[in-house]
Amino acid sequence: MSDELFEYETKEEVTREEAAATLRELADTIARHNEVSFTANNKVVRIDIPDRVRLKVEMERGHADGKSELEVKLSWRE
Repeated sequence: MSDELFEYETKEEVTREEAAATLRELADTIARHNEVSFTANNKVVRIDIPDRVRLKVEMERGHADGKSELEVKLSWRE
């Protein structure tokens, strides 16, 4: 494990079906390989996912600006 902090975030507008496909691909990768990999600044970072994680699903509806949000978060201690 590296002591260097790595953060990755992406935002793009896609169709509902494309968003679902991305979530399925991520879920399948975690289930099959117990890890995910991200590439940023020509560097590949692999994150191992342990057998037990904390799953948080949060939905917000009715913001003043008309936005709604669905957030899925996995967290764990290394």
